[in-house]
Amino acid sequence: MEQQTPLLQPVPPAGDQGRVAAIFNGIEQRMGFVPDGLRLYGISPHLLEAFVSSVSYFVEHPTLSNRLLGFVRYLASEQVNCKFCIDYNQGFLISLGVDQADIEAASKNIDAAPLEEREKTLLGLALKAVNTPEAVNSDDVDAAHSQGWSDRDIFDVVAVGATNRSFNIMLKTFNVDGQGVFN
Repeated sequence: MEQQTPLLQPVPPAGDQGRVAAIFNGIEQRMGFVPDGLRLYGISPHLLEAFVSSVSYFVEHPTLSNRLLGFVRYLASEQVNCKFCIDYNQGFLISLGVDQADIEAASKNIDAAPLEEREKTLLGLALKAVNTPEAVNSDDVDAAHSQGWSDRDIFDVVAVGATNRSFNIMLKTFNVDGQGVFN
């Protein structure tokens, strides 16, 4: 499939170029590059800062594993076919030692995800929340509580799924569905 031309160019507003450059410098130091999805957010420095702050919070989350959060982002992105996020999160999961075959199996059946059983409960809840939020009920929350998850854990795993889905929408809306669109 041919990559579409982005609908917006990631040019920071006048006077905010230094602010955006500093954020991108920090991202590049941590990741080795600045993903085009984040470059898009350079259009709105406040939203870029908020997004990067949210990502940082989840990377350092006290109870939710990076593997669980990676699967939430990967599967939520796959469900809406956001190529950029699929590729990025697949690479992230592989960097955590997850086998490609296990990632593919999880995309067909979340019970195949190489996660603890209690993490699979949160994965299912997060995906249910982003796909059919009105279907989430007390049974879902009670199941998570019964496995030792706190209200914060439950809220945060849904938040990471919702934030990721929002990111998917932004990238797809502005045709930034892959790396290299802003070269």
